Amino acid sequence: MLYIIGLGLGDEKDITLRGLEAVKKCENVYIEAYTSLLSFGISSDGLSNLEKLYGKPVIVADREMVEEKADSMLSQARDSDVAFLVVGDPFGATTHTDLVVRAKEIGVEVKVVHNASVMNAIGVCGLQLYRYGETISIPFFTETWRPDSFYEKIKRNRDLGLHTLCLLDIKVKEPSLESLCRGKKIYEPPRFMSIGTAIEQLLEVEQKCGQSAYSEDTLCVGFARLGSEDQIIVSGTMKKLQTVDFGDPLHCLAIVGETHPVEAEMLQFYAVNE
Repeated sequence: MLYIIGLGLGDEKDITLRGLEAVKKCENVYIEAYTSLLSFGISSDGLSNLEKLYGKPVIVADREMVEEKADSMLSQARDSDVAFLVVGDPFGATTHTDLVVRAKEIGVEVKVVHNASVMNAIGVCGLQLYRYGETISIPFFTETWRPDSFYEKIKRNRDLGLHTLCLLDIKVKEPSLESLCRGKKIYEPPRFMSIGTAIEQLLEVEQKCGQSAYSEDTLCVGFARLGSEDQIIVSGTMKKLQTVDFGDPLHCLAIVGETHPVEAEMLQFYAVNE
């Protein structure tokens, strides 16, 4: 049996009782650590906190392991119970859907334990979840790669009066381009996109595309460490949010569309201090 278990957004205590029961009976426990991170990705003792709670070791599964070398994990699940832990909800990333497909193709039974994710936790700011359009991801720009495919999606959402959730890039155990060219992987230090960087890139794309999808005066909401005890939520224009220190990752951003009166009133509680 392969259990795919959501961990929620905060720390080791956010796992559900159903999820914890499943973990405790599994022989092998893996935690996915590249689409998102719990606090253990920032604090050095976080992983040991998980292991203390579960009473067994936890194997960190990076992108390479999950996307290219998952066969050994699936093979284990043929003969024993295996847990694959995912920050947020198990289906917050397409990689995890692919894992389910691969498991079913070889006859491995899969059970999913859901949990809170950024996709529903953003409702805390007051913007109604059913008023969001398509979610977009903003990757880190490089000198030679500055994609703008997300721009049309934001414009389409805003033309319909809908809000847009922007998920910001994280780089964990990513090989450098130079090392790949040399045929030997050397991994870059972890990087986590900040709200300031995301807005800077958004405004660059607007200047290039010039279709007035948004501007520095567009109202947004910035979130940091959503679901944690020290989460930060701030609303304001793009220009104002660039002046806010949101602190440690992970960050995400909501671009506000048309607001109902209650939504607008709620956003005032999180407005940038002048």
